[in-house]
Amino acid sequence: MKIAVIIDPLPSIKTYKDSTYAMMVEAARRGHELYFMLQESLMWKGGAVIGENARLTLTGEKDRWYRIGLPRETPLAAFDAVLMRKDPPFDAEYVASTWLLEQAVRDGARVFNDPRAIRDHSEKLAIMEFAEYCVPTVVTRLPGQIHAFIEAHRDVVVKPIDGMGGESVFRVSGSDPNRFVIVETITAHGRRTVMAQRFIPEIRDGDKRILVIAGEPVPHCLARIPKPGETRGNLAVGGIGVARPLTERDREIAVALGEVLAPRGLLLIGLDVIGDYLTEVNVTSPTCFREITDQTGFDVAAMFIDALEAACRRPA
Repeated sequence: MKIAVIIDPLPSIKTYKDSTYAMMVEAARRGHELYFMLQESLMWKGGAVIGENARLTLTGEKDRWYRIGLPRETPLAAFDAVLMRKDPPFDAEYVASTWLLEQAVRDGARVFNDPRAIRDHSEKLAIMEFAEYCVPTVVTRLPGQIHAFIEAHRDVVVKPIDGMGGESVFRVSGSDPNRFVIVETITAHGRRTVMAQRFIPEIRDGDKRILVIAGEPVPHCLARIPKPGETRGNLAVGGIGVARPLTERDREIAVALGEVLAPRGLLLIGLDVIGDYLTEVNVTSPTCFREITDQTGFDVAAMFIDALEAACRRPA
């Protein structure tokens, strides 16, 4: 197959932990051709969605791990598969990319994850469809509603709905002397919608990333354990990742969401679960392939490429 990968600039990729790199290594091992593309290289031109791309060769070397060919312009429909693996932020440019990719799908391209599904499933707000698996939560821009929620639950986490990597996530108690300024700041005085959730003490045991591929859970999750003094388990803020087998509750949540989301074109999702509760549904570029594989021996990338090959064999 010819696989185009829309990804961040190659020099920024940390190959020792990058999930997209793991996907590409497995695809190349199977003889698939890889093509590199940046988000900004997508365009609608001459009546078709095309991308400026280059043939990508993996060298296997630590420092100079890739070679790229000369740039060319190719209709996305000419590839057997297009992987949208651009990291957030999910900003206006990301939305514009999903519109272009959606037109590419109409032209016959196979895009994973499906661009409309990416756009329709906010990584924070998608949990609303699955409220039975969540802790008490409120989504609002009204400071008064957030303060009432804090009064009701006493220990609360407040976060923006467009953040990533634990950015601007606050734990607030009813007696916190900074409570009012935190709410003012995170809502921009009522101009920005945020999410507040009851604090889950089981965060001490880790914020679990559960990967679901073609509706089937990977049998191990990565529990991201906060560093001392932190309540955020994100690896980006110093959390330690420890791979663990899924619990019965983990699998229940993963199977239930996989059955709903996979038919919508979400080949790969990353669920965030703390204790027994779902907190986020990641659909843009879910990670943790390398950590799970390195610690357990379960080849997550092989499971993903198996699913990708199967999806490309099915009639469009």
